[in-house]
Amino acid sequence: STLRASYTLGYWANTADGNPQSYLRDAAGNLVYLGAVKINSQNYSADGAFNASRESLAHTLHGLSLKSNTKGVWDWELAASMVDYSTDLARATTLSSAASTTASPVSTSLSGGPGSITNQNGTGWTTLAAKGIWRPEGVKGAHTVDFGFQQDNYTLRILKSSIAGNWLTDAPGTTLSDVGGKTQLQSVYGQDTWRFAPKWKTVLGARVENWSATGGFTRLLGSTPLDYDGRNETYVSPKGALAYQWSGDTVFKASAGRAVRMPTVQELYGATSNANLSFINDPTLRPEKSWTTELSLEKDMGNGLLRLTLFNEDVTDSLYSQLIPGSTTVSRVQNVDAITTQGVEVAYQGNDVLAKGLDFSGSITYADSRIVANVALPDSVGKFQPRVPVWRATALVSYRFDDQRSASLGVRYSGDQYSQLNNSDVNGFAYQGASRYLILDLRTRYRVAPKTMVAMGIDNLTNEEYWNFHPYPKRTYVIEVKHDF
Repeated sequence: STLRASYTLGYWANTADGNPQSYLRDAAGNLVYLGAVKINSQNYSADGAFNASRESLAHTLHGLSLKSNTKGVWDWELAASMVDYSTDLARATTLSSAASTTASPVSTSLSGGPGSITNQNGTGWTTLAAKGIWRPEGVKGAHTVDFGFQQDNYTLRILKSSIAGNWLTDAPGTTLSDVGGKTQLQSVYGQDTWRFAPKWKTVLGARVENWSATGGFTRLLGSTPLDYDGRNETYVSPKGALAYQWSGDTVFKASAGRAVRMPTVQELYGATSNANLSFINDPTLRPEKSWTTELSLEKDMGNGLLRLTLFNEDVTDSLYSQLIPGSTTVSRVQNVDAITTQGVEVAYQGNDVLAKGLDFSGSITYADSRIVANVALPDSVGKFQPRVPVWRATALVSYRFDDQRSASLGVRYSGDQYSQLNNSDVNGFAYQGASRYLILDLRTRYRVAPKTMVAMGIDNLTNEEYWNFHPYPKRTYVIEVKHDF
């Protein structure tokens, strides 16, 4: 009764036929598919943008956990997971610079011709976590100690080969590029939640992380092979929080903590330029480090909880993709020197609001998140951090008709946001853009038996179009049946 085991199997498969069409036209009105392009005085390359492609992908995920819940002196949890790119193949046409800039690659290549194949088979990761909880004086005692160990291992392999004959069916030929490497993160952490006085509680803790990167390499056709030096780095991230019971219904909280985000194996070793087969990997990327502080006031309103939070975050060496120095078309992940975020959030959650059975929860967030230093892209200084809107809000209204039936209406809002560091993407309603949105979601729920529930819903009720790199789903109908055995 106090031990729970769970296993999750996930399988994801995707096949895709890419047959792009161009909307670019030259001075004579001809469609353009290849070569140099200038739009609003900005230089771009159309090479490779409109090539036909075929993808076949199959990824497998396993997750296993074992967890105790005694509520006694000791509790513990073990968890492990694995993701494997068992099949990850992408074929594409290849057009030479001598090809016609106005001929469609789709119409000229579906019968065969040269191309390339990119193979990521073997890429994947494994995770292992062991957690413990020690309550030396029981659940209601003065101390609750959390501690644990974590290990994550990541492997990357991206092999791109040419196909001289038929890009749709032939086997790989000459290696064009081959990149890969491994990273490992091992960490231990501990924290003590201590009720040291009748109205006071503190949380003090730290995480010690050891990160290593090994076996990184780059092989490019016609270039000298590169084998990157290994890296081994250790970081300590402390945190602390303090809560004071100001009155019977009001709590004041303050917290501060440090976090370190290591570069992923893809960010370190996975970047090559297909346009000119050049080295653009940066195996010396620095970890992203942040300090976050919060002040919050929580008040019990009787049938609901109201919270006001002020927050500040200072981040150094943020990891973002941006143009490499001297190029107008080629990007890779680089460090952004400093980003600062300041803001305030108001949130409320209540039951039986205004009427019995009517529940409400919602929040409004204001965040001023700015790039304050970026040597690699000076015109981004002073601009908003990508994907962080100034205003964001959510609301959920639920009504329980009786013990069997309920209905809810959700509202999600985001103000303008950007994807580019210099905020040059002023139109977020397009491919690779991030747009503002106001979305309604409707859901009804009916319990047909003590252990059986049926739910129906409509996401994006008004069929709005909004984007975050790709378009989000428009009006979507959902039916769910749940039975507890």
